[in-house]
Order: sequence, then C-alpha cells, then structure tokens
Amino acid sequence: MAIFNELSQLIFPSRCFGCATLANGLCSVCAIDWQMSYFKTALVDFSVHSSILYSPVASKIIVSAKEGGVGQADEILIATIIFLLNKIKISSSEFRLVPIPSSKKSVRRRGRSFIVDLSQEISRRTGISTLDCLGIHGTVADQSGLTRIARQENMRGAFHLTKPARGKLILIDDVITTGATLKEAARAIHSGGFHAQITAITACVAQPLR
Repeated sequence: MAIFNELSQLIFPSRCFGCATLANGLCSVCAIDWQMSYFKTALVDFSVHSSILYSPVASKIIVSAKEGGVGQADEILIATIIFLLNKIKISSSEFRLVPIPSSKKSVRRRGRSFIVDLSQEISRRTGISTLDCLGIHGTVADQSGLTRIARQENMRGAFHLTKPARGKLILIDDVITTGATLKEAARAIHSGGFHAQITAITACVAQPLR
C-alpha cells in the first residue's frame, strides 16, 4: 500500500489548496492563512465560535471539501472544528452537534450532505453525538454572491425541524458570513416549542460580517 501511495504521488502529485503549487495540503505560504486562532461573534440570541478568518485560501479549502469531496480538505475542516470544541470546553455528555443541512439539489450533486457528514465524523472522534434534526426546503437559492439583505430573505423560513431538538445544542457550519443561516436554524429549532440552549461553531468567519 505504501508503494502504491508513493507511485500515486508521482503520477498525481498533491497540490496546495490555496495556490496549486506542489505541496501536501497547504504550502508554507498559504498555511499562514489557515492558522488556528479564536473569534467569537455575537448574534442576537447566541454566540458563534470560529477559528479562521475567511480568505481566498479558506474559500478554496471549503470548495475542495464541499464541491470536490477531497478528503484532505475535509480533514482540515474537521480538525479546526474539533479545535474549537476543545477551546470552549464542550462536554460530550451535555451537548449535541446540530449540522446545517444541504439542500436536496446539493446532496444529489455532491453525493452527500456536506456538514452532516463532517459532524458525524466529529462525533465519532469526540464522543459528542450528532442530532441531525434540520430539514431544508427546496426553494433556497445558493447564498454565494448574495448581499446581506438578500441572504436574510433567502434564508427566511428555509429550515424546519425533522425531530425534537432540546437541551444544549451546537450548530455546526463551515463559515459564517452574515449569520443568516445560523439565525434561521435557531429559529427553526425554537419553533418546535422545545427548550434549547443554542451556541454555534463555524470553521471560518468573515470579518466584518458581510
């Protein structure tokens, strides 16, 4: 297997997610844009914990994971979210992870619900269970390129509960840009009439929120 991997690297050498130079994951220059730190964003009813400032390099890593299904990009995002779970001292016995779901169209295109898959792998590694309790309506458009107001309108009423959600919950997503998606997810959870204490974790944060 080791020989096969070495031959694969010679035929299909790894390239940096950021600049496409020969590198294993990220080159030393692009890695500067993915240095784990800690940022806390206050939304109306809850806080969002993030580690990486959103940048062109961060965008390419997310696209490689989300659209390309690149396992190494998945690993970068998983490690970052686990770093945050440890940073804010989340107890595996008290909290559950609530992943932001992908639309049915995106699931068909990608072959998976991106954040749900990441969350389930994080659960396997940390012991913090995943509660996949959010459904998304098919009328939601891609958020990319939308203004703050357009994002808010696009996400209004986008989610619904598929199962009871109560207790201490952590919303999981790849990036917070305006907060519209996370606020809509929280609205959907509270709409079920269950008592839930919500916080959120995203790998990346756009600063300022746009």
